[in-house]
Amino acid sequence: MIARISLAALGVALLSTTCAVPARAERLIASVSNHRVTVTPNYSGEELVLFGSVEKDASTPANRTNYDLVVTVAGPRADMVTRRKERKFGIWVNTDYRQFLKVPTYLALFSNRPFDALASPEVERRQQLGLNNVLLTQRVGPDYADVVPNDAFRSAFVRLRSEHGLYREETSAVTFLTPTLFRTGIPLPAEVPIGTYDVEIKLFSDGHFLTRTETAFEIVKVGFEQFVATTARQNGFVYGLVTAFMALMTGWMASIVFRKD
Repeated sequence: MIARISLAALGVALLSTTCAVPARAERLIASVSNHRVTVTPNYSGEELVLFGSVEKDASTPANRTNYDLVVTVAGPRADMVTRRKERKFGIWVNTDYRQFLKVPTYLALFSNRPFDALASPEVERRQQLGLNNVLLTQRVGPDYADVVPNDAFRSAFVRLRSEHGLYREETSAVTFLTPTLFRTGIPLPAEVPIGTYDVEIKLFSDGHFLTRTETAFEIVKVGFEQFVATTARQNGFVYGLVTAFMALMTGWMASIVFRKD
């Protein structure tokens, strides 16, 4: 009898807990203008368009009319190294380095207004809003961690990627065409890495995180560049022989063209 009462009480408790979880009052619908970007020998970069809408339901509060959006675009991940150079005896030498582990090769964060205006510092850190709050894991001696944003190596890493257009942060890039329809551009520089790009859209209102959705697009090489990349990856030995042969032929032809009689 006691066991039955305990199970019944547990069932009521679980039911109460389940009922206490609020249903989502909004849903995000989003897509990009092109899900497959092709890179050719004359590729000089382009810009995709992300567009979507906020769909409300019967549980949406009637007084909720203002929304904020944060779009995070992350390219394929890779290990990268940032080195510190110092001038010694009149020459620049590498004196220290820091390895970044599985970090995005491309990273862009867009919003409709400054991050500190749409959420509290705690929410900014938890939701990784802004380059300073995105986790960039480093190998620090035997440990793995993400250090403070003003760490010299982290700052240099973000600055160097930003100079090439591969890391960016724009707080007025998302435009609400109507109270629920939005769009933003995703610029892709000429040296954009090949691979799959994950796009995460987060919705906020009055400083509170409401919901999120995801989409993706792919950047691929086509034509001769794709052939060379595929051969180098799948047939390294053959690729090495062909490269050596082409180097020899180039040297031989140059010797004939520039030969002095």
